[in-house]
Amino acid sequence: MPKVIPSRPRRPCSGIRRALLAPACILLLLSLTGCTPTDTAAGPARQPAQATAPPLPAPAAPQPAAPAAPRLTAKQQRVRQLIVQVEAAYAAGDADYQKGMLAEAKVQFDRAVDLMLASGLDIKADPQLEDEFNKIVDQVNGLEMEALKQGNGFVPKEEITPAEAASDLTFAEDPNLVAKATAELATTKSDLPLVVNNYVATFINFFAYTQKGHNTLQHSFERSGRYKAMIQRVLAEEGVPQDLIYLAVAESGFQPKAIDRRSRAGGMWQFMPGPYYGLTRNAYVDERFDPEKSTRAYARYMKFLHDELGDWYLAMAAYDHGAGNMQHAVQRTGYADFWELYKRNELPRETENYVPEILAAIIIANHPHQYGFDDLTLDPPVLTDTATIDYSIDLRLVSDLVGAPVDEIEALNPSLLRMVTPPEASFDLHLPAGTATLFGQRVALVPEARRNSWRFHAVVAGDTLASVAQEYRVPLAELAAANQLTTRDSLTGPTSPTNIEALVVPVPLSAQALARTRLYTVRRGDTLVTIADRCGVSLSQLRRWNSIPSGIRVEPGRRLRVAEPAPARTSSTHRRGTAAAPGASTPNSSKGAGTAHGAAPAQSKPGSTAHKPAHPQGAKPAAHPGSSAALKSAGATKPSQQ
Repeated sequence: MPKVIPSRPRRPCSGIRRALLAPACILLLLSLTGCTPTDTAAGPARQPAQATAPPLPAPAAPQPAAPAAPRLTAKQQRVRQLIVQVEAAYAAGDADYQKGMLAEAKVQFDRAVDLMLASGLDIKADPQLEDEFNKIVDQVNGLEMEALKQGNGFVPKEEITPAEAASDLTFAEDPNLVAKATAELATTKSDLPLVVNNYVATFINFFAYTQKGHNTLQHSFERSGRYKAMIQRVLAEEGVPQDLIYLAVAESGFQPKAIDRRSRAGGMWQFMPGPYYGLTRNAYVDERFDPEKSTRAYARYMKFLHDELGDWYLAMAAYDHGAGNMQHAVQRTGYADFWELYKRNELPRETENYVPEILAAIIIANHPHQYGFDDLTLDPPVLTDTATIDYSIDLRLVSDLVGAPVDEIEALNPSLLRMVTPPEASFDLHLPAGTATLFGQRVALVPEARRNSWRFHAVVAGDTLASVAQEYRVPLAELAAANQLTTRDSLTGPTSPTNIEALVVPVPLSAQALARTRLYTVRRGDTLVTIADRCGVSLSQLRRWNSIPSGIRVEPGRRLRVAEPAPARTSSTHRRGTAAAPGASTPNSSKGAGTAHGAAPAQSKPGSTAHKPAHPQGAKPAAHPGSSAALKSAGATKPSQQ
């Protein structure tokens, strides 16, 4: 008897309702201390009906005094306070979400998780406690990704997949189309056993000859260019057919941050939350969204399915329906054949469509011109450098160090759930191609313990210590001290002590967490109209925030505010009571389900070489006047395809 394989958990009938998430967080947090809500909803037990009037009640006996409630321990009090804070942060985020303020909602959802991470509770010391905590993190992150999937001007809106576009497709026999597709098979090179029948021909017709189907498949093919070389390499290394790349057409349309709202499956290959083939998932990282790591997990899982089921069509169906379910279908019917199971109605509708849809995509990909895809141009491959780090660093600082927009850094690292890499853990940080050496030289100038909040500022004409301090909202004296300068020193010109080309900026960690201001670096060809449209703001807002009275032209290289500046706040933590820095100078873009490698903003493709460092590679921060030699040789490294 064939071995029964447990199903890959996919697409349950219903997901967690957003409206129930906040109470769920409260109940789960209460459970961290063994506390449970008091059951006050249940009324008194129903009394049996009486045939006669009940007798008068006897005088009530004196009741003993209720025992005093046990006093909460210090730890329990801390947990209760944490519950209130997390609930408030979540409620604020939910309120912003309801108003369509997705960027602000993300800040509050991040804060809800960060409050738990910074609570000081030893969560990992108790496996049950850790499990409960992970459930909370999972729920908050799930809502965050669901909300941000809509796109908010900073996050591109995710496109539907070809499978979603064809969800209501009805089958119709077309002998001519079947004959044409069958003839194409004679010249089709594939390492899968391709067949053409009415089911496959129906999808070919939809993708080739309807506008909706044609557009979604074309966009999927175009996006595949970003990852095709990487996927083909991984599939070859794992020993599975190359044409299995086209399962991504059905799963995500080659969008690494795709999220199924119903099941919360995620990533290019739509894994459910869970430790599949070594994919890490925690409060900072979800490797389902890492293109290469998730591809390797996918290839190994497909190889396992084929080894168990003995047929690639059954393996493909099992990837959608679950290995155990496919085993049961084979055992019930005695047929280890996908098409026979299809004809006998042994499979759900989604799985019935799954295999013919993929076969149609493979056939069209091999003969694009014959099926009307004459203008198909694949996106250029994503080229990156990789720096393996074991410290926490804010992506805004990474953006400063390599001279690339922060949304490009986010797109190159889609597995990150926050704007910061995980602390005390190894992480492969992907950088724009050719910037690894520059990153290594410059990051060494920022104290390791401050890399999760400090910034790196390239000095440009007109900069002064005072203007830089105002831009980042840090005290002038602290900026000068961090760079071994006095508040009277000039940054450029004959009075400059060290010909300063860059500064480290001591932005407090709390200020980064409250950041709401986003800056956009103007690129060649931009106008105020295109920038306003891209960032989801009005032209009048853009002019007001940047003091531009009229016109639409703006010079390349200028930094514009594209979100309302946060009001300055006074912080008691500063020695001189100077206004603290609630905002940061580079983009604080949200990362939801739409921000990804595969969904980079149209104006900047991931890995693009269009964005060079804003100042010479030999830039010398004033804080380390003796380090200029280390910055004079910033050679490019050989990029890798991700």
